[in-house]
Amino acid sequence: MSQSIYIVAGEVSGDTHGACLMDALQEQVEGVEFHGAGGEMMRQVGGEGVCNWVENAAVMGIVEVLKHYKWFKQRFAEMLAEIVSIRPSVLVLIDYPGFNLRFAKAVREHLPNTKIVYYISPQVWAWNKGRIPKMAQTLDLMLCIFPFEQEIFESAGLKTVFTGHPLVDELEEKKIDVERADDLVGLFPGSREREVSRLFPLMIETVRRMHSNQGQWKYEAAAASEKLAEKMREMITAAKLLDQDLIQVTVGNSHALMQRATCGVVASGTATLEAAALGMPYCLVYKVAWPTWAMAKMLVKVDFIGLVNILAGEKIVEELIQSEADPNQLENILNELLHNEPKREELRTRLLETASKLGDPGAHHRAAAEITQLL
Repeated sequence: MSQSIYIVAGEVSGDTHGACLMDALQEQVEGVEFHGAGGEMMRQVGGEGVCNWVENAAVMGIVEVLKHYKWFKQRFAEMLAEIVSIRPSVLVLIDYPGFNLRFAKAVREHLPNTKIVYYISPQVWAWNKGRIPKMAQTLDLMLCIFPFEQEIFESAGLKTVFTGHPLVDELEEKKIDVERADDLVGLFPGSREREVSRLFPLMIETVRRMHSNQGQWKYEAAAASEKLAEKMREMITAAKLLDQDLIQVTVGNSHALMQRATCGVVASGTATLEAAALGMPYCLVYKVAWPTWAMAKMLVKVDFIGLVNILAGEKIVEELIQSEADPNQLENILNELLHNEPKREELRTRLLETASKLGDPGAHHRAAAEITQLL
C-alpha cells in the first residue's frame, strides 16, 4: 500500500531541505507519493503532485505580505481543499511559519487523523513564545535543527527530536584543501539586495580606513549572484576608493573564501554559522530600517542576534548592531583579529567547538526516519 505525504515549503532554502528530505523518504518508504507546494528542486523529486510556488511565496516583510494578501488567501484555500481530498498520512511543514502554522491549524480541524510534522522549527522561542503551547496542541512532532530547541518545545508537551542541522551535510561538500592567506579579509554583506545596500557601504568605508592606515591587507567580497556582484561593484565605484581594485568581488565563492581568509565580517544570518563551521574568525554586523528595529526590540526576546552566540549561550563573536555598526568600531575589531594571532586562534577554536553542537552529517535521513515511524 502506497503512503501519501503532503509537504509545504515557501522559500528557496526550504525547497532545498524539502527535496533532500523527500530523497531520504523515498529511500526509506517504498512507493511513497508526494503532494504539496515548494520549489523546482522539490518538484523534480516529487513530480507533478508538487506545485512550484516559491518565486511568489517567498516575500519578506509585513508590507510585502499585505500586498500579496489576496494571492495567499487563494493559495491557502486551494491547498486546504487539495489536502482534504487527498487525505495524506502525514503533512510535513518546512519552516515558513507565517503560512505553515495557520495551515497546520486548519488541517488539524479538517483532518484529525493526519499526522502533522514540523521540520526546521520556526524561531518562535525568539519572537513569540506564546505560540508554542498552541503549536503543541496542533502538531504531532517537531523536528528541530538546534539542540537547545528540543527542551523549549518538549516543556510545552510537544514531542520533539533534534535531528541535527542540514548545514553540516552541505558544508562537508564545500570543504577544500587550502591554506589561509595571512593577509586576506573576507567581506560577506548578505544574500539579499536590501542587506547589501545597508551593509556593503559600511564594509567599503572600513576598507578605505584600513587601507589608508595599513596598506598590506587584501580584501575579497562574496556576492550571492551576478546581479548582486554588479551592484556591489557599482557601490565600490561610487565610493571613489583610491584603488578601485582594492576589493575583489567574486560570485558564489563564499564557502571557499571563508576557508581562505584570515578573518572577516559577516552579515547576520546562516552565513555566521557557515563561517563558524569553516573556522573563519569574524565580526557580525546587522542593520535594518529603524521602524523594523523598533518592532523587533519589542518582539524578540533573546540576548544575542548571532546564531553562533545563541547556540553557545554566550558572546563568542562581536556583534555590531544598528548604530554600533560603524566603520570605526569594525576597523578596530578587524585590526585586533589581524594583528593578535593568539586571540584569533582562540576564537577559531571556540567557533569550531560551537559549530560541532549542530550534530553529525545525516540530518535529512534522521528526519526521514522519524517521519517513517509515523506512517
